[in-house]
Amino acid sequence: MKPRILIVDDEIRMQRIFEINFSPQYEVLTCGDGEEALQAVKTQDVTLMVTDLKMPRMNGMTLLQEVRKIHPELPVIITTAYGTVEGAVQAMKEGAVDYILKPVKMDEMELLIEKTLSLCRLKDENRELRQELKTLYGPKNIVGSHPGMQKVIQLIQQVGGTKATVLIQGESGTGKELVARAIHYESDRSSKPFVVINCAAIPSNLLESELFGHEKGAFTGAVKTKRGRLELADKGTLFLDEIGEMPKELQVKILRVLEEQKFQRVGGMEEIEVDNRIIAATNKDLKQAVEAGAFREDLYYRLNVIIIPIPPLRERKEDIPFLVEHFLDKHREVGKKKIKGVGARALQILMEYAWPGNVRELENVLLRGLVLCRSDYIEVEDLPEELTMQEKEEEKIVAADRSELKQMKKQVQQKIKEEMERNFIIEALRKGEGNIQRSAAIVNMDRRQFQNLIKKYGIAKKEFEKN
Repeated sequence: MKPRILIVDDEIRMQRIFEINFSPQYEVLTCGDGEEALQAVKTQDVTLMVTDLKMPRMNGMTLLQEVRKIHPELPVIITTAYGTVEGAVQAMKEGAVDYILKPVKMDEMELLIEKTLSLCRLKDENRELRQELKTLYGPKNIVGSHPGMQKVIQLIQQVGGTKATVLIQGESGTGKELVARAIHYESDRSSKPFVVINCAAIPSNLLESELFGHEKGAFTGAVKTKRGRLELADKGTLFLDEIGEMPKELQVKILRVLEEQKFQRVGGMEEIEVDNRIIAATNKDLKQAVEAGAFREDLYYRLNVIIIPIPPLRERKEDIPFLVEHFLDKHREVGKKKIKGVGARALQILMEYAWPGNVRELENVLLRGLVLCRSDYIEVEDLPEELTMQEKEEEKIVAADRSELKQMKKQVQQKIKEEMERNFIIEALRKGEGNIQRSAAIVNMDRRQFQNLIKKYGIAKKEFEKN
Protein backbone atom coordinates (compact mmCIF):
# COMPACT_ATOMS: atom_id res chain seq x y z
CA MET A 1 0.00 0.00 0.00
CA LYS A 2 1.29 3.49 -0.90
CA PRO A 3 2.15 5.88 1.96
CA ARG A 4 -0.62 8.47 2.39
CA ILE A 5 0.69 12.06 2.43
CA LEU A 6 -1.48 14.95 3.59
CA ILE A 7 -0.70 18.32 1.94
CA VAL A 8 -2.07 21.34 3.80
CA ASP A 9 -1.88 24.66 1.91
CA ASP A 10 -4.43 27.41 1.29
CA GLU A 11 -3.16 27.87 -2.29
CA ILE A 12 -5.01 25.57 -4.73
CA ARG A 13 -2.07 25.90 -7.13
CA MET A 14 0.34 24.44 -4.55
CA GLN A 15 -2.03 21.57 -3.80
CA ARG A 16 -2.17 20.75 -7.52
CA ILE A 17 1.64 20.90 -7.91
CA PHE A 18 2.05 18.41 -5.06
CA GLU A 19 -0.56 16.08 -6.57
CA ILE A 20 1.12 16.11 -10.00
CA ASN A 21 4.61 15.51 -8.59
CA PHE A 22 3.90 12.90 -5.92
CA SER A 23 0.81 10.96 -7.00
CA PRO A 24 2.81 8.26 -8.85
CA GLN A 25 4.58 7.05 -5.69
CA TYR A 26 2.27 8.27 -2.89
CA GLU A 27 -1.43 8.60 -2.17
CA VAL A 28 -1.84 12.38 -1.90
CA LEU A 29 -4.60 14.07 0.15
CA THR A 30 -4.98 17.86 0.02
CA CYS A 31 -6.60 20.34 2.44
CA GLY A 32 -6.93 24.11 2.28
CA ASP A 33 -6.75 24.92 6.00
CA GLY A 34 -5.84 23.52 9.40
CA GLU A 35 -9.34 22.60 10.57
CA GLU A 36 -9.98 20.51 7.46
CA ALA A 37 -6.56 18.86 7.86
CA LEU A 38 -7.17 18.05 11.52
CA GLN A 39 -10.39 16.27 10.57
CA ALA A 40 -8.50 14.27 7.92
CA VAL A 41 -5.90 13.16 10.49
CA LYS A 42 -8.69 12.05 12.84
CA THR A 43 -10.56 10.02 10.22
CA GLN A 44 -7.86 8.69 7.88
CA ASP A 45 -4.60 6.77 8.18
CA VAL A 46 -2.07 9.50 7.31
CA THR A 47 1.62 8.55 6.99
CA LEU A 48 3.13 12.05 6.75
CA MET A 49 1.85 15.63 6.77
CA VAL A 50 3.28 18.65 4.89
CA THR A 51 1.76 21.93 6.03
CA ASP A 52 2.23 25.64 5.41
CA LEU A 53 2.62 27.84 8.48
CA LYS A 54 0.43 30.77 7.38
CA MET A 55 -3.17 29.75 6.65
CA PRO A 56 -6.64 31.11 7.46
CA ARG A 57 -8.89 29.72 10.22
CA MET A 58 -6.20 27.51 11.80
CA ASN A 59 -2.51 28.16 11.08
CA GLY A 60 0.20 25.53 10.72
CA MET A 61 1.53 25.97 14.29
CA THR A 62 -1.87 25.41 15.89
CA LEU A 63 -2.49 22.46 13.54
CA LEU A 64 0.82 20.91 14.59
CA GLN A 65 -0.03 21.27 18.28
CA GLU A 66 -3.48 19.72 17.81
CA VAL A 67 -2.13 16.86 15.67
CA ARG A 68 0.45 16.07 18.36
CA LYS A 69 -2.41 15.44 20.83
CA ILE A 70 -4.09 12.78 18.69
CA HIS A 71 -1.16 11.40 16.67
CA PRO A 72 2.16 12.04 18.53
CA GLU A 73 4.22 9.93 16.11
CA LEU A 74 2.97 11.51 12.85
CA PRO A 75 5.93 13.14 11.03
CA VAL A 76 5.22 16.75 10.03
CA ILE A 77 7.20 18.88 7.54
CA ILE A 78 6.70 22.66 7.55
CA THR A 79 6.77 24.87 4.45
CA THR A 80 7.49 28.54 5.11
CA ALA A 81 8.55 31.79 3.47
CA TYR A 82 11.79 33.56 4.42
CA GLY A 83 9.97 35.97 6.69
CA THR A 84 8.63 33.19 8.94
CA VAL A 85 11.76 31.08 9.46
CA GLU A 86 11.61 31.81 13.21
CA GLY A 87 8.13 30.32 13.23
CA ALA A 88 9.43 27.21 11.47
CA VAL A 89 12.17 26.81 14.09
CA GLN A 90 9.54 27.12 16.80
CA ALA A 91 7.46 24.49 14.99
CA MET A 92 10.40 22.08 15.11
CA LYS A 93 10.60 22.65 18.87
CA GLU A 94 6.93 21.65 18.96
CA GLY A 95 7.73 18.39 17.17
CA ALA A 96 7.97 19.04 13.41
CA VAL A 97 10.69 16.87 11.81
CA ASP A 98 11.96 19.51 9.35
CA TYR A 99 11.09 22.62 7.37
CA ILE A 100 11.65 23.80 3.79
CA LEU A 101 11.61 27.32 2.39
CA LYS A 102 9.19 28.62 -0.24
CA PRO A 103 9.16 28.62 -3.16
CA VAL A 104 9.36 24.86 -2.74
CA LYS A 105 11.64 22.96 -5.13
CA MET A 106 9.91 19.64 -5.75
CA ASP A 107 13.14 17.65 -6.14
CA GLU A 108 14.27 18.87 -2.69
CA MET A 109 10.85 18.13 -1.24
CA GLU A 110 10.93 14.62 -2.73
CA LEU A 111 14.28 13.92 -1.06
CA LEU A 112 13.06 15.30 2.26
CA ILE A 113 9.86 13.21 2.19
CA GLU A 114 11.77 10.02 1.32
CA LYS A 115 14.34 10.71 4.06
CA THR A 116 11.57 11.32 6.61
CA LEU A 117 9.65 8.19 5.64
CA SER A 118 12.85 6.11 5.79
CA LEU A 119 13.51 7.34 9.32
CA CYS A 120 9.92 6.52 10.27
CA ARG A 121 10.27 3.00 8.88
CA LEU A 122 13.49 2.56 10.85
CA LYS A 123 11.77 3.73 14.06
CA ASP A 124 8.89 1.31 13.44
CA GLU A 125 11.33 -1.55 12.84
CA ASN A 126 13.22 -0.67 16.02
CA ARG A 127 9.97 -0.54 17.97
CA GLU A 128 8.95 -3.95 16.62
CA LEU A 129 12.41 -5.36 17.35
CA ARG A 130 12.28 -4.09 20.93
CA GLN A 131 8.88 -5.73 21.34
CA GLU A 132 10.23 -8.99 19.92
CA LEU A 133 13.19 -8.84 22.30
CA LYS A 134 10.84 -8.20 25.22
CA THR A 135 8.79 -11.22 24.16
CA LEU A 136 11.92 -13.33 23.65
CA TYR A 137 13.64 -12.40 26.92
CA GLY A 138 10.73 -11.38 29.14
CA PRO A 139 9.65 -13.32 32.25
CA LYS A 140 7.14 -15.34 30.20
CA ASN A 141 10.07 -16.98 28.42
CA ILE A 142 11.37 -18.44 31.69
CA VAL A 143 10.03 -21.99 31.88
CA GLY A 144 9.26 -23.62 35.21
CA SER A 145 6.39 -24.56 37.51
CA HIS A 146 8.71 -25.43 40.41
CA PRO A 147 8.10 -23.09 43.41
CA GLY A 148 11.72 -21.90 43.23
CA MET A 149 11.30 -20.84 39.59
CA GLN A 150 7.93 -19.24 40.28
CA LYS A 151 9.67 -17.18 42.98
CA VAL A 152 12.31 -16.17 40.40
CA ILE A 153 9.60 -14.99 37.98
CA GLN A 154 7.83 -13.10 40.77
CA LEU A 155 11.05 -11.32 41.78
CA ILE A 156 11.78 -10.36 38.16
CA GLN A 157 8.38 -8.69 37.91
CA GLN A 158 8.81 -6.96 41.28
CA VAL A 159 12.31 -5.54 40.71
CA GLY A 160 12.08 -4.94 36.94
CA GLY A 161 10.57 -1.49 37.28
CA THR A 162 13.05 -0.34 39.94
CA LYS A 163 16.70 0.70 39.77
CA ALA A 164 17.72 -1.68 42.56
CA THR A 165 20.98 -3.58 42.16
CA VAL A 166 20.33 -7.30 41.74
CA LEU A 167 22.56 -10.29 42.51
CA ILE A 168 21.62 -13.52 40.72
CA GLN A 169 22.97 -16.71 42.29
CA GLY A 170 23.06 -20.09 40.60
CA GLU A 171 25.25 -22.84 39.24
CA SER A 172 26.68 -22.66 35.72
CA GLY A 173 24.00 -23.27 33.14
CA THR A 174 20.98 -22.41 35.30
CA GLY A 175 20.07 -19.37 33.19
CA LYS A 176 21.46 -16.41 35.13
CA GLU A 177 21.88 -14.27 32.01
CA LEU A 178 18.33 -15.12 30.89
CA VAL A 179 17.04 -13.82 34.23
CA ALA A 180 19.17 -10.67 33.93
CA ARG A 181 17.79 -9.99 30.44
CA ALA A 182 14.24 -10.55 31.70
CA ILE A 183 14.78 -7.92 34.40
CA HIS A 184 16.16 -5.49 31.79
CA TYR A 185 13.25 -5.97 29.38
CA GLU A 186 10.77 -5.68 32.23
CA SER A 187 12.18 -2.23 33.11
CA ASP A 188 11.80 1.24 31.61
CA ARG A 189 15.36 0.78 30.27
CA SER A 190 14.26 -1.92 27.82
CA SER A 191 14.86 0.34 24.80
CA LYS A 192 18.43 1.05 25.97
CA PRO A 193 21.50 -1.24 25.77
CA PHE A 194 21.88 -4.49 27.70
CA VAL A 195 25.64 -4.99 27.91
CA VAL A 196 27.27 -8.20 29.16
CA ILE A 197 30.77 -8.74 30.50
CA ASN A 198 31.93 -12.13 31.80
CA CYS A 199 34.48 -11.46 34.54
CA ALA A 200 35.76 -15.04 34.35
CA ALA A 201 36.29 -15.04 30.58
CA ILE A 202 38.59 -12.02 30.30
CA PRO A 203 42.17 -12.09 31.66
CA SER A 204 42.48 -9.90 34.75
CA ASN A 205 45.00 -7.56 33.07
CA LEU A 206 42.45 -6.75 30.33
CA LEU A 207 39.29 -6.68 32.43
CA GLU A 208 39.79 -3.13 33.72
CA SER A 209 40.14 -1.74 30.19
CA GLU A 210 37.07 -3.70 29.03
CA LEU A 211 35.00 -2.35 31.90
CA PHE A 212 36.16 1.26 32.12
CA GLY A 213 37.70 1.85 28.69
CA HIS A 214 41.07 3.51 28.18
CA GLU A 215 42.63 6.69 26.84
CA LYS A 216 44.97 6.73 23.86
CA GLY A 217 48.50 5.89 24.98
CA ALA A 218 47.38 4.53 28.37
CA PHE A 219 49.45 1.39 27.76
CA THR A 220 51.32 -0.36 24.97
CA GLY A 221 48.84 -1.07 22.19
CA ALA A 222 46.34 1.62 23.24
CA VAL A 223 46.49 3.37 19.86
CA LYS A 224 43.17 5.14 20.32
CA THR A 225 40.66 6.02 23.03
CA LYS A 226 38.23 3.19 23.73
CA ARG A 227 34.89 3.34 25.52
CA GLY A 228 34.35 0.60 28.08
CA ARG A 229 31.29 -1.51 28.78
CA LEU A 230 30.14 0.95 31.46
CA GLU A 231 29.87 3.75 28.90
CA LEU A 232 28.29 1.47 26.31
CA ALA A 233 25.61 0.57 28.87
CA ASP A 234 24.78 4.19 29.72
CA LYS A 235 21.02 4.62 30.36
CA GLY A 236 20.73 0.84 30.12
CA THR A 237 21.83 -2.24 32.07
CA LEU A 238 25.32 -3.65 32.68
CA PHE A 239 25.37 -7.37 33.48
CA LEU A 240 28.47 -8.44 35.41
CA ASP A 241 28.51 -12.21 34.93
CA GLU A 242 30.60 -14.29 37.36
CA ILE A 243 31.45 -11.25 39.48
CA GLY A 244 33.02 -13.57 42.04
CA GLU A 245 35.98 -13.91 39.64
CA MET A 246 36.64 -10.16 39.54
CA PRO A 247 40.08 -9.17 40.94
CA LYS A 248 39.89 -7.29 44.27
CA GLU A 249 41.60 -4.20 42.85
CA LEU A 250 38.71 -3.80 40.40
CA GLN A 251 36.06 -4.55 43.01
CA VAL A 252 36.70 -1.22 44.75
CA LYS A 253 36.25 0.64 41.43
CA ILE A 254 32.95 -1.12 40.71
CA LEU A 255 31.85 -0.24 44.25
CA ARG A 256 32.43 3.44 43.46
CA VAL A 257 30.37 3.14 40.26
CA LEU A 258 27.52 1.59 42.26
CA GLU A 259 27.65 4.37 44.84
CA GLU A 260 28.45 7.45 42.72
CA GLN A 261 27.82 6.44 39.07
CA LYS A 262 31.25 7.88 38.23
CA PHE A 263 34.55 6.42 37.01
CA GLN A 264 37.73 7.23 35.07
CA ARG A 265 39.03 5.48 31.98
CA VAL A 266 42.37 3.69 32.29
CA GLY A 267 45.03 6.40 31.86
CA GLY A 268 42.43 9.16 32.09
CA MET A 269 41.82 12.00 34.55
CA GLU A 270 38.31 13.03 33.49
CA GLU A 271 35.38 11.92 35.65
CA ILE A 272 32.78 10.21 33.48
CA GLU A 273 29.21 10.04 34.75
CA VAL A 274 26.87 7.24 33.69
CA ASP A 275 23.34 6.17 34.47
CA ASN A 276 23.59 2.38 34.70
CA ARG A 277 21.54 -0.29 36.33
CA ILE A 278 23.97 -3.01 37.41
CA ILE A 279 22.95 -6.66 37.65
CA ALA A 280 25.56 -9.14 38.86
CA ALA A 281 25.65 -12.92 38.81
CA THR A 282 27.78 -15.57 40.44
CA ASN A 283 28.05 -19.33 40.78
CA LYS A 284 30.07 -18.88 43.98
CA ASP A 285 29.04 -18.40 47.58
CA LEU A 286 30.13 -14.76 47.91
CA LYS A 287 29.71 -14.80 51.68
CA GLN A 288 32.29 -17.58 51.90
CA ALA A 289 34.52 -15.65 49.48
CA VAL A 290 34.30 -12.64 51.82
CA GLU A 291 35.29 -14.78 54.81
CA ALA A 292 38.20 -16.21 52.79
CA GLY A 293 39.36 -12.68 51.88
CA ALA A 294 38.75 -13.19 48.14
CA PHE A 295 35.85 -10.73 47.86
CA ARG A 296 35.38 -7.28 49.36
CA GLU A 297 32.86 -7.19 52.18
CA ASP A 298 31.62 -3.68 51.32
CA LEU A 299 30.95 -4.68 47.70
CA TYR A 300 29.18 -7.84 48.85
CA TYR A 301 26.76 -5.84 51.00
CA ARG A 302 26.28 -3.28 48.22
CA LEU A 303 25.30 -6.11 45.83
CA ASN A 304 23.28 -7.90 48.49
CA VAL A 305 20.21 -5.67 47.98
CA ILE A 306 18.01 -8.02 45.97
CA ILE A 307 19.14 -11.64 45.66
CA ILE A 308 17.56 -13.97 43.12
CA PRO A 309 18.61 -17.60 43.71
CA ILE A 310 18.06 -19.95 40.76
CA PRO A 311 17.60 -23.60 41.76
CA PRO A 312 19.69 -26.19 39.88
CA LEU A 313 17.87 -28.42 37.43
CA ARG A 314 18.34 -31.54 39.60
CA GLU A 315 16.16 -29.86 42.25
CA ARG A 316 13.32 -29.07 39.85
CA LYS A 317 13.05 -32.18 37.70
CA GLU A 318 9.31 -31.70 37.33
CA ASP A 319 10.20 -28.83 34.98
CA ILE A 320 12.16 -31.07 32.60
CA PRO A 321 9.17 -32.09 30.39
CA PHE A 322 8.24 -28.40 29.97
CA LEU A 323 11.85 -27.45 29.20
CA VAL A 324 12.09 -30.29 26.68
CA GLU A 325 9.01 -29.01 24.86
CA HIS A 326 10.32 -25.43 25.00
CA PHE A 327 13.74 -26.31 23.53
CA LEU A 328 12.30 -28.57 20.85
CA ASP A 329 10.06 -25.71 19.70
CA LYS A 330 12.99 -23.29 19.85
CA HIS A 331 15.40 -25.46 17.82
CA ARG A 332 13.08 -27.59 15.71
CA GLU A 333 14.51 -26.21 12.46
CA VAL A 334 17.98 -27.58 13.33
CA GLY A 335 17.11 -31.16 12.38
CA LYS A 336 16.53 -32.46 8.86
CA LYS A 337 12.98 -33.53 9.68
CA LYS A 338 10.25 -32.41 12.01
CA ILE A 339 10.59 -34.12 15.39
CA LYS A 340 7.37 -34.76 17.29
CA GLY A 341 8.98 -35.13 20.69
CA VAL A 342 11.04 -37.35 23.00
CA GLY A 343 10.36 -41.07 23.43
CA ALA A 344 9.06 -42.30 26.81
CA ARG A 345 12.24 -44.15 27.82
CA ALA A 346 14.47 -41.29 26.66
CA LEU A 347 12.38 -38.82 28.68
CA GLN A 348 12.69 -41.07 31.73
CA ILE A 349 16.50 -40.99 31.35
CA LEU A 350 16.36 -37.17 31.08
CA MET A 351 14.32 -37.09 34.29
CA GLU A 352 16.73 -39.40 36.16
CA TYR A 353 19.99 -37.71 35.12
CA ALA A 354 21.72 -35.38 37.65
CA TRP A 355 22.37 -32.52 35.13
CA PRO A 356 25.69 -31.07 36.37
CA GLY A 357 25.49 -28.58 33.48
CA ASN A 358 21.88 -27.69 34.32
CA VAL A 359 19.51 -26.15 31.74
CA ARG A 360 22.31 -25.33 29.28
CA GLU A 361 23.36 -29.00 29.27
CA LEU A 362 19.76 -30.11 28.69
CA GLU A 363 19.43 -27.72 25.76
CA ASN A 364 22.66 -29.02 24.20
CA VAL A 365 21.52 -32.65 24.66
CA LEU A 366 18.27 -31.88 22.83
CA LEU A 367 20.13 -30.04 20.06
CA ARG A 368 22.27 -33.17 19.60
CA GLY A 369 19.15 -35.31 19.56
CA LEU A 370 17.51 -33.15 16.90
CA VAL A 371 20.54 -33.59 14.64
CA LEU A 372 21.02 -37.34 15.18
CA CYS A 373 17.39 -38.44 15.44
CA ARG A 374 16.33 -40.86 12.66
CA SER A 375 12.67 -41.27 13.62
CA ASP A 376 9.80 -39.03 14.68
CA TYR A 377 10.97 -39.07 18.28
CA ILE A 378 14.32 -38.60 20.04
CA GLU A 379 15.10 -42.03 21.47
CA VAL A 380 17.68 -43.45 23.89
CA GLU A 381 20.23 -44.06 21.11
CA ASP A 382 20.12 -40.34 20.24
CA LEU A 383 21.26 -39.32 23.74
CA PRO A 384 24.91 -38.82 24.82
CA GLU A 385 26.66 -41.75 26.43
CA GLU A 386 27.00 -40.07 29.83
CA LEU A 387 23.21 -40.08 30.13
CA THR A 388 22.73 -43.69 29.02
CA MET A 389 25.79 -45.14 30.81
CA GLN A 390 23.76 -46.34 33.79
CA GLU A 391 21.33 -48.14 31.53
CA LYS A 392 24.19 -49.81 29.67
CA GLU A 393 25.79 -50.84 32.96
CA GLU A 394 22.58 -52.66 33.82
CA GLU A 395 23.16 -54.91 30.83
CA LYS A 396 26.10 -56.44 32.83
CA ILE A 397 28.54 -57.05 29.99
CA VAL A 398 31.13 -59.55 31.23
CA ALA A 399 34.43 -60.29 29.49
CA ALA A 400 34.84 -63.85 28.16
CA ASP A 401 38.56 -64.13 29.00
CA ARG A 402 41.60 -62.16 30.18
CA SER A 403 42.41 -60.83 26.71
CA GLU A 404 38.88 -59.47 26.22
CA LEU A 405 38.94 -57.99 29.72
CA LYS A 406 42.18 -56.16 28.88
CA GLN A 407 40.64 -54.82 25.65
CA MET A 408 37.46 -53.70 27.42
CA LYS A 409 39.50 -51.84 30.07
CA LYS A 410 41.40 -50.01 27.34
CA GLN A 411 38.13 -49.02 25.67
CA VAL A 412 36.70 -47.71 28.94
CA GLN A 413 39.89 -45.75 29.67
CA GLN A 414 39.79 -44.25 26.17
CA LYS A 415 36.14 -43.25 26.57
CA ILE A 416 36.83 -41.64 29.94
CA LYS A 417 39.81 -39.76 28.50
CA GLU A 418 37.78 -38.52 25.53
CA GLU A 419 34.89 -37.48 27.75
CA MET A 420 37.25 -35.53 30.01
CA GLU A 421 38.82 -33.82 26.99
CA ARG A 422 35.42 -32.98 25.52
CA ASN A 423 34.11 -31.50 28.79
CA PHE A 424 37.40 -29.58 29.20
CA ILE A 425 37.00 -27.95 25.76
CA ILE A 426 33.29 -27.20 26.32
CA GLU A 427 34.00 -25.46 29.64
CA ALA A 428 36.85 -23.44 28.10
CA LEU A 429 34.58 -22.34 25.24
CA ARG A 430 31.91 -21.35 27.72
CA LYS A 431 34.35 -19.17 29.65
CA GLY A 432 35.74 -17.70 26.43
CA GLU A 433 32.24 -17.13 24.99
CA GLY A 434 33.03 -19.17 21.87
CA ASN A 435 36.18 -17.22 20.97
CA ILE A 436 38.88 -19.83 20.21
CA GLN A 437 41.87 -17.54 20.87
CA ARG A 438 40.47 -16.35 24.19
CA SER A 439 39.28 -19.82 25.28
CA ALA A 440 42.68 -21.39 24.54
CA ALA A 441 44.45 -18.60 26.46
CA ILE A 442 42.22 -19.09 29.52
CA VAL A 443 43.27 -22.76 29.83
CA ASN A 444 46.92 -22.11 28.82
CA MET A 445 46.65 -24.20 25.67
CA ASP A 446 48.05 -23.82 22.16
CA ARG A 447 45.41 -22.37 19.84
CA ARG A 448 45.99 -24.95 17.07
CA GLN A 449 45.85 -27.87 19.51
CA PHE A 450 42.67 -26.42 21.03
CA GLN A 451 41.09 -26.08 17.57
CA ASN A 452 42.03 -29.68 16.70
CA LEU A 453 40.16 -30.94 19.77
CA ILE A 454 37.09 -28.90 18.78
CA LYS A 455 37.12 -30.62 15.38
CA LYS A 456 37.81 -34.04 16.91
CA TYR A 457 34.70 -33.91 19.10
CA GLY A 458 32.49 -32.01 16.66
CA ILE A 459 31.81 -29.21 19.13
CA ALA A 460 29.88 -26.25 17.69
CA LYS A 461 31.60 -23.14 19.10
CA LYS A 462 28.64 -21.00 17.95
CA GLU A 463 26.59 -22.43 20.83
CA PHE A 464 28.86 -20.57 23.26
CA GLU A 465 29.04 -17.24 21.43
CA LYS A 466 27.28 -14.29 22.97
CA ASN A 467 24.75 -12.56 20.71
